[in-house]
Amino acid sequence: MQEILLSLLAGLICGMIFTALKLPLPAPPVLPGVIGIFGVFLGMKVYQFALANWPF
Repeated sequence: MQEILLSLLAGLICGMIFTALKLPLPAPPVLPGVIGIFGVFLGMKVYQFALANWPF
């Protein structure tokens, strides 16, 4: 839980700094960005599952 809160805090600080400096946010559009992050997470889980269940 602490990692989540620290990540949120870091994101809030970065967002405020970028907005104060009138810079574009370093993030993709909301929905494609969330889907991309979910895809990376899902890929990690599939790989871990494959390693745990199928001997190579």
